[in-house]
Amino acid sequence: MIGGRREGGLMRKASQSVVKSRILIAVAIIGCLFAFLYPHGFLSFYSPAFHSQVLSSKCESSHRLNELKAEYAAELEKNEELRQQVKELTEKVRLAEQKKDHAQKQIEALGKWRKAGPSGTVKGLRTNPTVIPDESVNPRLAVILEAVAVGRELIVALANWKVKESLEIWFTNIKRVGITNYLVVALDDKITEFCKSNNVPVFTRDANDGIASIGRTGNNHAVSGLKFHILREFLLLGYSVLLSDIDIVYLQNPFDYLYRDSDVESMTDGHDNMTAYGFDDVFDEPAMGWARYAHTMRIWVFNSGFFYIRPTIPSIELLDRVAGRLAKEPKSWDQAVFNEELFFPSHLGYEGLHAARRTMDFYLFMNSKVLFKTVRKDDRLSKLKPVIVHVNYHPNKLQRMKAVMEFYVDGNRDALKPFPDGSEWEW
Repeated sequence: MIGGRREGGLMRKASQSVVKSRILIAVAIIGCLFAFLYPHGFLSFYSPAFHSQVLSSKCESSHRLNELKAEYAAELEKNEELRQQVKELTEKVRLAEQKKDHAQKQIEALGKWRKAGPSGTVKGLRTNPTVIPDESVNPRLAVILEAVAVGRELIVALANWKVKESLEIWFTNIKRVGITNYLVVALDDKITEFCKSNNVPVFTRDANDGIASIGRTGNNHAVSGLKFHILREFLLLGYSVLLSDIDIVYLQNPFDYLYRDSDVESMTDGHDNMTAYGFDDVFDEPAMGWARYAHTMRIWVFNSGFFYIRPTIPSIELLDRVAGRLAKEPKSWDQAVFNEELFFPSHLGYEGLHAARRTMDFYLFMNSKVLFKTVRKDDRLSKLKPVIVHVNYHPNKLQRMKAVMEFYVDGNRDALKPFPDGSEWEW
């Protein structure tokens, strides 16, 4: 019995020991779980340190967000740069394709084997092919030109508010003659409104355009140089342009007197057959003895204030050359650069421009030197009616323009008499 009670006591003790062990194991496991989940203590969840961590995390998120915004802005800027580069490359590829097309056409024209034919019947290639129009160059201008141009050609003039009075005479005579295909490129808002109020076709460049800003603030010399930049867009759109200064009086429609067989067809600063169309000028150097006489070829310059230019590769190259030189040589005269690029031949270190040129009839497309020095004093010549008169040799342009109108339009034969032959400036 005693043995049985002892065994029963031992069994109970063993059972209690197992239960205690299981409880201790459970507590240990729970403790490990809390230690893993809350390494800084269970109450630290509610501590200031925890809130500090949360705030710190929020600050880091805000800072990261700002970083992401900055990175996004930088990527946008890179994308814009890439877009501009793609646009420039596209333009270069397009021009290269145009040159390729031009070269192919020349090869087709020149590559055929032909007999020369009898003496006096042989003629070389005269007219360069026009470029393929590209409306993406300036879609807004393309819409205007589609409405204004006749036969894909038009008169174009640049103007700012400084020449408002001369501009009014300019377009008044154009309207009187019956010309409809003309356009004023306005270089400031005042001229835009002035043209619109007078039903004059006008195109205004974007306000943020660097060219437009020069036109608003620049002098006549700066404005004159702009035309080579602006004309390029017209040619790329496939239009022939009769570029006109504002100090010109229109007496007939010039499109009725153009030949259109050259890249550039220009009025001259010459005043007679020799100076206008070229002559052999002999240079005398006595010290050379037997070889004292050197023959030179001379021609007075084309006037860059009135010329007809066709949309061809040589024409566009001419505009690019002149614009490029004027940008590098700001003190250069645009008319001098215009003529140098047109006439200088290829030589060592320089490739001349391969462009066809024509000089306009100097009595039909008359400069003011021809008018005031010769024509007005000749009874026969004074009865001829020119196409235009360009007051390019004289400073008092407005007064002389009005006198030209009185003489040719109103029939006042004395209108030109008060003016001297030359300039009234004191040198």
